[in-house]
Amino acid sequence: MLDDPLTHGLWEKTAPPAPPTAPLVGDVKADVAVVGCGYTGLSAALRLAESGARVVALEAVEVGFGGAGRNVGLVNAGMWVLPSDMIEALGSDYGERALDLLGNAPAAVWEMIAKHAIACEPVHNGTLHCAVGKAGADEIAERARQWGGRGAPVKALSPEETAKRVGSAAYAGALLDMRAGTIQPLAYVRGLGKAALAAGATIHTGSAVRAAERAGAGWRIATERGSVTADQVIVATDAYGGAPWPQPRREQIHLPYFNFATAPLSPALQAAILPGREGCWDTKSILTSFRFDKAGRLVFGSVGALRGTGRTVHRAWAKRALRKLFPDIGEATFESEWYGMIGMTRDSVPRFHRLADRVVTFCGYNGRGIGPGTVFGRTLADHALGRIAEKDLPLPVTTPETPSWPGVREAYYEAGAQIAHAFGGWA
Repeated sequence: MLDDPLTHGLWEKTAPPAPPTAPLVGDVKADVAVVGCGYTGLSAALRLAESGARVVALEAVEVGFGGAGRNVGLVNAGMWVLPSDMIEALGSDYGERALDLLGNAPAAVWEMIAKHAIACEPVHNGTLHCAVGKAGADEIAERARQWGGRGAPVKALSPEETAKRVGSAAYAGALLDMRAGTIQPLAYVRGLGKAALAAGATIHTGSAVRAAERAGAGWRIATERGSVTADQVIVATDAYGGAPWPQPRREQIHLPYFNFATAPLSPALQAAILPGREGCWDTKSILTSFRFDKAGRLVFGSVGALRGTGRTVHRAWAKRALRKLFPDIGEATFESEWYGMIGMTRDSVPRFHRLADRVVTFCGYNGRGIGPGTVFGRTLADHALGRIAEKDLPLPVTTPETPSWPGVREAYYEAGAQIAHAFGGWA
C-alpha cells in the first residue's frame, strides 16, 4: 500500500483485491459513524448494517492499512496474559465476561469466514505456543492448567510431541490450542469490508477524520472533502489512531514487529516442518513466530522494525534463526519482508473507553487483533443498537491513561530488539 512493500509485504501480494471504495465527498447522515476500517471497525459496520442501521465507515488510507493488514495471521484465543491475570486486572465479573468472549473469539472468526465465504486461507488446525527452556515449559504447563480448567480444548505437549509437530527439537514442549489457527490477515479484513458493503454499509477510504464537533445530540465528523453527521460514533483506530480522538494511541506503547516470508519450500521440507500447519510462537521475551501460507512459504517473525540498520540486522538474524531451528532449510531466500506496530497497554489488558458522549472505543489488543477485533467490533455494534447496556459490556469503562516517557520506551524496545538480534543467536 502507498507503494511501500515494507508495510504489508506478502499479504498485499497474495490477498484478493480490496473492495471498491472512494473518498467521502459531500455531507451525509448516518445512525452510526465508524472511524477506522480494520477488524473492529468493519466487524462493527457489518453487524450494524445487517441490523438495518445506517452506518458510514471512514478510513484514512485503505481497508486493513493498520495492524489488520500487517500481522502474522494467528487466530488466537484469549489475550497474551493468563486468565488469572485478566481476573486480577478486571475483577471477577468483568474478567469472566472478557475471558468468555475472548476465549470464544476464534469461533466467531471461523463463523464469519464461513458465513460470508471470505477467501483468506483459513487453517483451523490449532496453534502451538512453544516453550523455550524450563521457564517456558513451566509457563506452558500453567496456561494448560488454567485454560483446561475452563474447559478449553488445550493440551500441554511433551518435547517429543512438540518436535513431531514443529519439525524441530528446539523446544521443551508446547501448548496446543485447538480453538485457534491461521488466516491470511489482509484477505480477511478485505472480506469483512466486502461483506459490510453487501449488507448495506457505506465505506469511504482515503477519508482521514480532521475534526469532530457536536451536532445536536450527535456528532458531525469532518474529512478533507466531506462530513458525516451521526447519532453515535465508534472509534476503531486502536494503536494507529490520531486526532480528533488520539487517546487510544496515546495510551499504548508501540512495539514493532516484523515478518519475513521465504520462497515456497520444497514438498519434502513442507512435509517435515509443521506438517499439521499449526501457527507457532514461543515463550521468549523477544519472541519468534512462524507459520506457513497456502503456497508453502514460511512466514518468520519477531520483535523489531525494518528501518535503518534494523532491516539488515533483523534479516541476518532471521536467516540464522531459521538455520538453527530447521537446518535442512539451508540459506533461506526471502520473497517479502514487512513490519507494523503492536499497541501495548500497561497491563497487557484491553480497554473500553467512552471518549465523549456517544463516542466509544475498545483498544489495546496487545498483539491479539484478529479474534478480539472481530468480537469487540460486534459488541460495539450491539451496544450502539441498544442490545448491550454499558454495565453489561465485557470491559469496564475506564479513563484513558498516559504512560510515562512513551517515546523513550518505544525507542528502547526498538533498539533493544535490534541489539539482541545483532549479537545473539536464536536461543
